[in-house]
Amino acid sequence: MVLQEVMHLVNKGEMLPLMEEFYTIQGEGFHKGTAAYFVRIGGCDVGCHWCDVKESWNAETHPPTEISKIVANAANYSDTIVVTGGEPLTWDMKPLTVALKEKGLKTHVETSGAYRLTGVWDWICLSPKKNKLPVGEIYNKADELKVIVYNKHDLIFAEEQAEKVGENCILYLQPEWSVRDKVTPLIVDYVMKNPKWKVSLQTHKYLNIP
Repeated sequence: MVLQEVMHLVNKGEMLPLMEEFYTIQGEGFHKGTAAYFVRIGGCDVGCHWCDVKESWNAETHPPTEISKIVANAANYSDTIVVTGGEPLTWDMKPLTVALKEKGLKTHVETSGAYRLTGVWDWICLSPKKNKLPVGEIYNKADELKVIVYNKHDLIFAEEQAEKVGENCILYLQPEWSVRDKVTPLIVDYVMKNPKWKVSLQTHKYLNIP
């Protein structure tokens, strides 16, 4: 009975499978170099073979946590909260983001867009994946499009995705970490020829921070 009650709260977004939370420097995209509190939510079925947080995929391995506790922890560290995963939009993000906004905090999300957009967001980073494409209105809502480049064919995918976002969406190409030495020169050359794109690097990994 208790398990059923917990799952009911999880399905409503009032509890979330929390993998980890930490205060660090945003390493990627538009806000790189700025301090932020990260909330990593468990659960993802997108299945990127190069994912560096595969331990986030199985939501059942991460404890359902009351959003009030998540908000209280976050408010102690930063005014900018980045919700990531896993795939955070697997769950209803409205209760969490409303509670964060009530504390006067800025809400950012990093998502593949594979599930319906929920929540109240100040910044949406859309990082689409070929094996489970974005759905719904998120293309029009995205503030930045971040395409991970594993090989040259991902540049074709990037252009296809760029056609779907709004005109004010910032476009980023980011090398997949395990092949960065191989694909970074490819990305640099592409951006120089197509300057609507910018290069995004995982600077937190170069800095050796979370």
